[in-house]
Amino acid sequence: MSATRTIQTFAGRVATAAPTSRLGAARCYSVLARATRLSATPTANSWAAAATRFTSVPARTLKTLDFGGTKETVYERADYPKEKLQQIFGKDTMAVLGYGPQGRGQSLNMRDNGLKVIIGTRKDGRSWKKALEDGWTPGKDLFPIEEACQQGTVIMNLLSDAAQVHTWPTIKKHLTAGKTLYFSHGFGVVYRDQTNIVPPKDIDVILAAPKGSGFTVRRLFQDGKGINSSIAIFQDASGQAQERAAALGIAIGSGYLYETTFEREVSSDLVGERGILMGAIQGLFRAQYDVLRARGHTPSEAFNETVEEATQSLYPLIGEKGMDWMYSNCSTTAQRGALDWEKPFHDATKPVFEKLYEEVANGNEARRSIEKNSASNYREELEKELEAINQHEMWRTGKTVRSLRPENQ
Repeated sequence: MSATRTIQTFAGRVATAAPTSRLGAARCYSVLARATRLSATPTANSWAAAATRFTSVPARTLKTLDFGGTKETVYERADYPKEKLQQIFGKDTMAVLGYGPQGRGQSLNMRDNGLKVIIGTRKDGRSWKKALEDGWTPGKDLFPIEEACQQGTVIMNLLSDAAQVHTWPTIKKHLTAGKTLYFSHGFGVVYRDQTNIVPPKDIDVILAAPKGSGFTVRRLFQDGKGINSSIAIFQDASGQAQERAAALGIAIGSGYLYETTFEREVSSDLVGERGILMGAIQGLFRAQYDVLRARGHTPSEAFNETVEEATQSLYPLIGEKGMDWMYSNCSTTAQRGALDWEKPFHDATKPVFEKLYEEVANGNEARRSIEKNSASNYREELEKELEAINQHEMWRTGKTVRSLRPENQ
């Protein structure tokens, strides 16, 4: 290889390994020279030596970070640039089953990352029609579920938990030796005594679970950022499951990846959704709103003091720098009241969270979810429940309040 070609190759590798470094070629050489004990002055021969040694240096730069006193390993997007993703999955066909929020967001991000992606969903159903709108082509990269399973080497099961139960016999017969089975939620595998989802022993079974909706997964990727996600290994038949899980976690649009297990992911996810992320927050909003209305406060006042100020002012401050920082940026009266009432709320709700966790751990919550979500009238009943929330005075008031926000003027 010529000296010029060697330098170009090496520069390309540097750019691939450290895409955000903004270091010039000479500076990159200087840094690497110190690490590899090469001459501090770049010559054709030393560039060649650097390039050779560089190929044997792992590109990954895993970080061990301190989370409140506990050390954890974190992967980041820079560890898996687009070119490396294409190298790792260059011989794979990523078969995404389901085109709901996660299926859509993850598949579009992988497609943008240059991977070969196909979609498997019910022909002519709502998801099929949505996939058509996004540019997927029947017979080329859009197929019924079984055909996608036949073609895929990485089967990405992003169907709903209930649908995973019903489609498992179809999926399983196409999980031949050497394939990879991927989930974004460990529900089906962890509760296999109820779902009967027991993967064959000769395949990798991995998980990457974004900490947010599929809409957010896609939006952050398009913004040049990345959502935080967890990764886990249930079964490592190839000896490469960890590497492939991390790479796939980045390929779907993650910025940072945290290690977990299938069991911990399920427990924390189910508790979180039913608790503070969705169930508890709706219950608390409604309780406070109803008390204020019963004591004579107007709908707009009750909504502003319950939802609007929380979501538009205080919660963003918590997200930015933490609860103590939010407290310190409120009035002394607000600080005192919050500090005094935090303990009663903690003591009142902790038993509910303890009961919730136990119901998740013993499988009762999984059983209820499977039963209700498998009912033939599930969609109709769900729409009734969501409409009841929508028609509550608090959220009808919210529509008017949101229209008056500064950004909507």
